[in-house]
Amino acid sequence: MRFSLNLLTLALLSATGAVTAADFGIQHANTAKVKQAAYQCKQCKIPAVHTGSVTASLGYVDSSDSHAGNAFGTNDEGVVAGVDANVSYLNAEGYRSQLQAHQLGMDNGFVSARSGKIGEYKVELDYRNITTWQDEAQTQLWHHGGMLTPSESVRFVDLKLERQQAGLGFEYQINEDLNTYVRYDREDKTGSKSASLMSPRPINFAQPVDESTDKLSAGVVLSGANWMTDISYHGSQYKNNINHMSLPYAYDVYAATPDNQAHQLAVAGQYRLDATVLNGRVVAGRMIQDDNLIQVAGNPLQNWDGQVDTLDAKLAATSMLTPRLRVGGSVDYSKRDNDSSVYEFMQPRLSYDPLSNSFKQNTVLDIERQTVKLNTAYRLAQGYRLQAGYDYKQVERSYGEREQTRDNTLWAELDIRKFDTVRFEIKASHGIRGGSAYEASELTSSEEQSLLRKFNLADRNRTELELGTQYTPANWMSLDLTVHYAIDSFDERKGDDTVLGLHESRDYGYDLNLNLFLSDNLTAYGFAGQQWIDSEQAGDQANIWYADINDSFINLGAGVAYSGLLDDRLTVGADYLFANSNGETLVDANLTGSTSYGDYYSFNHSVELYGEYALSESMQLKLAYQYERFYDTDASEVGVDAITGLTTLGLGNHNYNAHQLMLSFSYIL
Repeated sequence: MRFSLNLLTLALLSATGAVTAADFGIQHANTAKVKQAAYQCKQCKIPAVHTGSVTASLGYVDSSDSHAGNAFGTNDEGVVAGVDANVSYLNAEGYRSQLQAHQLGMDNGFVSARSGKIGEYKVELDYRNITTWQDEAQTQLWHHGGMLTPSESVRFVDLKLERQQAGLGFEYQINEDLNTYVRYDREDKTGSKSASLMSPRPINFAQPVDESTDKLSAGVVLSGANWMTDISYHGSQYKNNINHMSLPYAYDVYAATPDNQAHQLAVAGQYRLDATVLNGRVVAGRMIQDDNLIQVAGNPLQNWDGQVDTLDAKLAATSMLTPRLRVGGSVDYSKRDNDSSVYEFMQPRLSYDPLSNSFKQNTVLDIERQTVKLNTAYRLAQGYRLQAGYDYKQVERSYGEREQTRDNTLWAELDIRKFDTVRFEIKASHGIRGGSAYEASELTSSEEQSLLRKFNLADRNRTELELGTQYTPANWMSLDLTVHYAIDSFDERKGDDTVLGLHESRDYGYDLNLNLFLSDNLTAYGFAGQQWIDSEQAGDQANIWYADINDSFINLGAGVAYSGLLDDRLTVGADYLFANSNGETLVDANLTGSTSYGDYYSFNHSVELYGEYALSESMQLKLAYQYERFYDTDASEVGVDAITGLTTLGLGNHNYNAHQLMLSFSYIL
């Protein structure tokens, strides 16, 4: 019989002494004199690994409306191309890199790269292009160098915004308890959007957009066995590259968005003590705006010396008192202190109060919030868990219509997991908002309608219910259903509540998701969701009027995929999506008759058919066809000169069919 013993084993055996008294536990082995480096496994080195895939796509788009670019990723007609990638690299020394890209080269795409050594450092680089299309506008105002020049010829402009975002970040781990990071981001936004001015009659025009935002974040993270602290700085600077706009016969008729900057210092941390976890944060910030102002008669200011200081603090705790009982709570405080300069305006038409016969100064507005949340969870029995909580929020506003509001909310949730195939979640909450006396704001006008209540400040009762269930009768089927209902009532509980304004609002709907794994080769899914929002409000324009506003939304979708064709090389599939939204407003004036105010209506059909064919283990072809049918109409939009004295950008409604055919080649690493 042959015995094969390596040198390390022989050394361990020789160090044990007499066989009769030996303890062969590895913890007693004496390896001090063993040259372990000479006996390392030469075949145990982990090789460098590349995983992922790279895809190049070439296609053709046929569309008569630029709005289709929101679905296809580009509004370019004709031939389009893009690159997708998801590649990772890892070697034995701990170096890791990752590259991700999606529709790179198209109007909506991104690329992201990460590289570094595990436990030491990481560098990240990101670029993203985001383009959104609204509609095509027609205008007779031409913009150049800050001047809006009227012209007899009509100019067609795409109302679209393009955002180019780039970021660079670096993380360095000094040791296992100390980590540092810094990141810089920049966004450039260009394009056109809808705007309005009076000159002397109302005119809608395509406002040019050319602005940039720079952001910088840096911080240090310290950690221990049961604690962690993050000390960081966050800053941003906004710059508008388009100044005030003028007409040939009137200067500075449209004020530009002012340049501004913001800075924050933050300290956040977490501490764990047995079954209790504490976490909190303190953030101090300052926002500054000191851009030039448009000069008008009676205005003594050349620029606005604006400054707002902010303070945010939060402390939260959660504790497992027993294996069945968990309790938690948080206290949140925020303050917005407006320290902008205060000036006295001597021009009567700007500052004169006809009731008090006095001149006034501009008033700075402050706001302060306190929020307290308490919650608990208790396991009633195996498979039954009850959660409940109380939320309190108080908001104080200076010089507002209502200086103080208080929200009190009680909520509860029952989670049932007793059964193998079905799970239930039942949630309910009830909230009441009250506060100080509601008075007309001195800043807005002391003659304001005393019966008018703004919905975000008025007394309100809110009740909300939600029921969710997950049903899995077999391993090839799963069904999720969620139903919700909420009602906001602005009733007259104290005789000082809403008479004019929003009276009541109901929000209810459902969401249904179905997943089917019919066989190893066949899968399917479907979903449906609907939402209804019904509101009642009243107003006063010569006569009291009442309005019912009904908004409804629906989303339907289904898909199927089958693999295993042509020797398991071919997979085919289809996806369908339908979306519809409808808004109706019915006005009843003095109960003398009802009038439709005008509706908004839109629907969208989207279909995708595709086939994927594996040329080999590392190469794959995909052919996909996508179709979109989109239609919308908005009664609030009118033609350019349909209303005397009003110039619009034309009808922006959509009604189009769009097609995209795309061939993709993928290489799998």
